[in-house]
Amino acid sequence: MKHDEQIFTLALTRIPGLGQTGAYHLVKNMGSAMAVFQHRTELPQLIPGATEKLVKILDCPEAFKRAEEEWLFAEKNQIQCITYNDERYPSRLRECEDAPIALFYRGNTPLNTLRTVSIVGTRHATAYGEDLCNTFVRDLANLCPDVLVVSGLAYGIDIHTHRAALQHGLATVGVLAHGLDRIYPAAHRKTAIAMMGQGGLLTEFMSGTNPDRQNFVKRNRIVAGVCDATIVVESAAKGGALITAELAESYHRDCFAFPGRTTDLYSAGCNALIRNNRASLILSAEDFVEAMGWKTSTHPSNNAVQRELFPELSEEEMNVVQALQRNPDGMQINILVVETNIPINRMSALLFELEMKGVVRAMAGGVYRLLQ
Repeated sequence: MKHDEQIFTLALTRIPGLGQTGAYHLVKNMGSAMAVFQHRTELPQLIPGATEKLVKILDCPEAFKRAEEEWLFAEKNQIQCITYNDERYPSRLRECEDAPIALFYRGNTPLNTLRTVSIVGTRHATAYGEDLCNTFVRDLANLCPDVLVVSGLAYGIDIHTHRAALQHGLATVGVLAHGLDRIYPAAHRKTAIAMMGQGGLLTEFMSGTNPDRQNFVKRNRIVAGVCDATIVVESAAKGGALITAELAESYHRDCFAFPGRTTDLYSAGCNALIRNNRASLILSAEDFVEAMGWKTSTHPSNNAVQRELFPELSEEEMNVVQALQRNPDGMQINILVVETNIPINRMSALLFELEMKGVVRAMAGGVYRLLQ
């Protein structure tokens, strides 16, 4: 069954004229890629706006041939083919309107870890930026040793982030702008190989896909979408890191930036993000952990909320309460989504109801805590 859904999903991504957004909405409406093809002729009656033209373009044997080839390539090379409804699919990314319906992953770290952060920046990292990367990741490893660090394997801040994570024992995932049949840039091959044993490599692109310019922009939405927060270390006034920060904001994720001197070219973008209230200023890993509510308590709470105290709570609400009981210092909303497997839009509604009932309180940084 999983194999069939993988083939149908890969085929859907190869339908000429459909596009990523079209494929996403078809899967969302029909529940699976298999259902899209099985009910192809009925789509105009089942989905508002679906036309006979859609029915026609979905009849595409070439797409299934390419899908079978890619599936075999993945099997041969120990690559996971992760479809939209697969439990391995990043739950944070699933909530994004432009999420890819298929991902290819080679690595040993689950993508649905409790805490994830993307660290991005200019390809022209300065000594200041490189030092920030190493210091921040080192301190983050001490404060949150289970955090997953995501970046784009590019020159500059990206590769320094990955190498710092490897050095300090953190899992790190690189999101690629091409297929997993190559590593770009080739100079980062050794680091990429190490990451497959302490994190992984992730892409939406099939083998044979070149690292073309437009693919890097597409890749940025995954960098932002799989994470709880995005940190911009260094950036000029324009650049890919600012696009990632903008995407993170559009996904309602937290965004942070390190400040720099007003005269520094590669701090101009960070300073502008902070000035325009598009990112919160941080100076250290401690600042970031505090803002995210990721500080862990070494003492169990003596005032754990018991179910009988809240007989009016629904089962979903109790799931949220129980998750917060296990984390008395509070939890960020995206972490709650992962722990409870409740979609983020539903989670927002549940948290609002719990606030109205006086059960939880919203804290800074999108953190929620039980009222004691």
